[in-house]
Amino acid sequence: MKTFALASLVALAVVPVVDKPPVFKEWKVPWERTRPRDPYLDQTTGRIYFCGQTGDYIGYLVPETGEFKKFDLDPRTGPHNLIVDRSGFVWFSGNLAGFIGRLDPRDGSIKKYPMPDPAVRDPHTMVFDRNGDIWFSAQAGNVVGKLTVSTGRIQLVRVPTESARPYGIKMDSKGHPWVMLFGTNKIATVDPATMQLREITLPRPETRPRRMEITSDDKIWYGDYDGGKLGRYDPATGKIDEWQLPGGADARPYAIVRDDQDRIWVAETSQPNKFVAFDSKTLQFSEETPVPSGGGTVRHMVYDPVTRTIWFGTDVNTIGKAVLQEVSTPSKPVP
Repeated sequence: MKTFALASLVALAVVPVVDKPPVFKEWKVPWERTRPRDPYLDQTTGRIYFCGQTGDYIGYLVPETGEFKKFDLDPRTGPHNLIVDRSGFVWFSGNLAGFIGRLDPRDGSIKKYPMPDPAVRDPHTMVFDRNGDIWFSAQAGNVVGKLTVSTGRIQLVRVPTESARPYGIKMDSKGHPWVMLFGTNKIATVDPATMQLREITLPRPETRPRRMEITSDDKIWYGDYDGGKLGRYDPATGKIDEWQLPGGADARPYAIVRDDQDRIWVAETSQPNKFVAFDSKTLQFSEETPVPSGGGTVRHMVYDPVTRTIWFGTDVNTIGKAVLQEVSTPSKPVP
């Protein structure tokens, strides 16, 4: 039987879990009001690729020089998310046009992989599995999908709950995708061997999980966007715990990412947007650090362990980085 730690809903004292707050730098994107989002680091070139969601382009930033370049897409492509493979191909979701695209930055050519069901017009967020294939969510389409890169085959798995709105997606160490069902109080996982989807119901009906992360112990972390909480699901035991974010019920947790210390970094999108870390071992929050530009909304983040940097995009038209500082000596968890 699933258990739920009600005690963990009590607001925790804010005890720093970092010696210094992250150091921010932001670059203004030259194409105005295009909602630059979902950056991804190309480890080979050092470029930071990102989607121009309302500008119908894929862009990149060269951090060392501040240079920007973009590749124009067809009108009403609505690129929502991208990931970069080891060969340097940029894979992006055509959220308004019903396809996953592969951009070759060497010549700007694009190959499209259309959804096999025309009703699924909104591939949303993507993640590579350990074989280099792509799992993705489709929010309005109400499916979780898999693109086998070598063949171009796309498989779609229906979510049984109507209007579940599959959203954030990550892979665990066993090669299973986990998905947040933003339209309800559920999360889900798919068995890649059988392509069977299993839903897990969170205890509070009003919970709305949006983005997620997975720590090295394979625990599932989610932000409750409506309730301002950070939640944790343990697949091994079925236990669920939640902690109120420092920003309170109106924190609006959106982007979430894990660093190399298994700390969960959350973007609270109440204004101005603030970064806050939660130590998954000591169960303590850091102090909040405001995004210098205000952020508008920080929707997705990625972490580079080599430089200990979180990359993010904002609705105020910037691409930003937050360089993490020293880790404090762990202290006892707050009761």
